[in-house]
Order: sequence, then C-alpha cells, then structure tokens
Amino acid sequence: MTAPLTGRPVISATGLFTPPESITNEELVASFNAFVYRHNAANPDAEPLAYSSVEFIEKASGIKARHVMSKAAILDPDTMCPRLPERSNDEISVMAEIGVAAARQALERAGRRPEDVDAVLCAASNMQRAYPAMAIEIQQALGIDGFGFDMNVACSSATFGIQTAADYVRAGNARSVLVVSPEITSGHLNWRDRDSHFIFGDVATAVLVEDAAIAPAQHWEILGTKLKTVFSNNIRNNFGFLNRAAPEGEGKADKLFVQEGRKVFKEVVPMVAQMIIDEAERLGINPESLRRLWLHQANAGMNRLIAHKVLGHEASEDESPTVLDTYGNTSSAGSIIAFHMHNAELAAGDTGLICSFGAGYSAGTVFVRKVA
Repeated sequence: MTAPLTGRPVISATGLFTPPESITNEELVASFNAFVYRHNAANPDAEPLAYSSVEFIEKASGIKARHVMSKAAILDPDTMCPRLPERSNDEISVMAEIGVAAARQALERAGRRPEDVDAVLCAASNMQRAYPAMAIEIQQALGIDGFGFDMNVACSSATFGIQTAADYVRAGNARSVLVVSPEITSGHLNWRDRDSHFIFGDVATAVLVEDAAIAPAQHWEILGTKLKTVFSNNIRNNFGFLNRAAPEGEGKADKLFVQEGRKVFKEVVPMVAQMIIDEAERLGINPESLRRLWLHQANAGMNRLIAHKVLGHEASEDESPTVLDTYGNTSSAGSIIAFHMHNAELAAGDTGLICSFGAGYSAGTVFVRKVA
C-alpha cells in the first residue's frame, strides 16, 4: 500500500454478518396473538387490543421474516423482547462481536490485513453503551492501529459513515476506512405494539472505503455523496441515561421505537426522491440511467414510489432489489445488505445509488460506478 494517493474514494469491499436464527411472520403472529388473548382476558373492562395477522404485516411492509439474535425470548408471550446475557468487561461485547464478523469478511474480500486500515467508524442506530466507543472496541478486536469513533444518524448511519470515510480519503487523512454497522434493532422494538411489532431485524454490515490508488482491481468508484437532515418527531426513541431511574412502567412505550408511519411515508418519500434527482443532476447523471438502486429496506411501498419517481417508471426487482422480505428493517444496514448481495453481476461502467432514509429525518445518498 505504497502507491501515491489520489484522493478519490472508492468502495473496495463489503461484509455481512447474518444471525443464524430467523422469525417468520407466522411465528411472530402466533406469539403476538397469544399475548393479545391473555391481555384482553385479564382486562375485560379495557379497550381490547387488536390481533395481528400475516396478511396485515405483509400488506403494511412487505416483510415476511427477520433475523434476530434472541429468537426464543422474543417469541415467548411472557417476555417478548430479546434476552442477551450480559458479558463481563473482559469479554467482547455482542455488538462489537457481530461488527467484527462483518468487518473481517470485508477485509478478506478486499485482500486487506488489519494493519492496512487507518480508521474504524461504528455507524449504527442504537449503541450498546455510551463509552468506551463501540468503534474502538471493534478496532482493538481487529488489531487495527489507528482511530475509531461512533456515529448515530439512525437509519442513515451507514451512508453518513460512508461520506465521512470518503471525506477522510479526499482530504488525505486516511487511506483505508472501515464503516461498520452492527444493528441489534430487536432490542429497541416494542414487540407488543401491533403497528410495529413486525418491523425490525438484527444484522451487521461493513463497508471498506479506500483511496483508488490502493483499491483492488474490482471496486466501486464513489462519484458523489449527499447528506440531508430535517428535524421530525415522527420517528423517535426516548431511551437514555437521563430516564433510567423512571418508576417501573412510567413512560415505557416511548422508551422504545415509536413512529407515525403514515406521516413518515407522506413526508419522506417526496423529500428523498427529490434529493436523489437533484444530486444526480448535480453530478451530471441522468437519474433514469441509474442501473440499480440499493434503497433503505424499511417499507416496500416507500421504495416502490421513490424508485418510480427517480427512474420514471415502475422499477423491476433487478433495478431496485429487495432484501426487506427476509431481513426485515435492519436500520442503517438495509441498503448495505442490498448492495452487498446484489452488485456482483453488474458490468464495468454501470452506475448505481446506495440510499438511506429514516429518523431525524435523515437521508444519505452514495452514487457509485463499477470499475472492472
């Protein structure tokens, strides 16, 4: 890695860790409806909770299954949340462990050693702890001599991380940067809420951003990146150290994931579609010429409308691939999973877009072109 640097950032490789356990909609509905039956029987004078169904879930989201780190506890009607044993301070944390697994795959695919990497960014929605930074623990576990820090921009964390890494390369401050997104989103989901109990899954991804001078022969040139944030309360999670001493049950629901789904849909779709079109035109790219869109995997309907507005026609599965059906919403990792799993067959010169959008509101675009 001694070639003169160009200051042109590329994506050299990606990595993916998928938990071995998966929950189907049928399993999830059976668990949720058992909880609803017990709750309604125990509270005959209260407004009854509504039952869920496979049809409701698939129509609302397009999700059919999701991978999780703790299946049995989530499906237990008496628990309905993950149970991951707390580890000692001398053991690697769960979040770092899955992040390391994804990072090692990315390094292997790029033919890189840990000593070749200058920095680690842990970009994810929900950090396991406040400090020390998860990124520094991942850096230590990989044996990287450099620096690391955490960043949280909810579902856009990975794309924000990619732009940050690309900026380090552009400025000459780093040759090789790992953007790691371990997303244990099952921990912040309210599995007892009918409108959202089906949304999230667990996963970890890694993206290796490097200077073009040291990249492997086959890589993706980063043509341009654009970030945007607009404050909104329509997706929110109020959990934090300031409310840890609240009485049992007080304000519990808003300490987990809550959203106004219809408002999010109505406000985010036009914002993101216009952002993509504007940035493509700024880069001299005809939006309708994009070979593939790797969109945030949150909702099939949102992706369908955004892709239609950008491409000018109903997108095929080839033009806008979906992993949402088997992975669920994996927050910032979703668009990276789609890119990781659906880019090998594209030809040199093909141009595509990695795009995320979510709480904040936040949105990030990464335009890429395949090289070799």
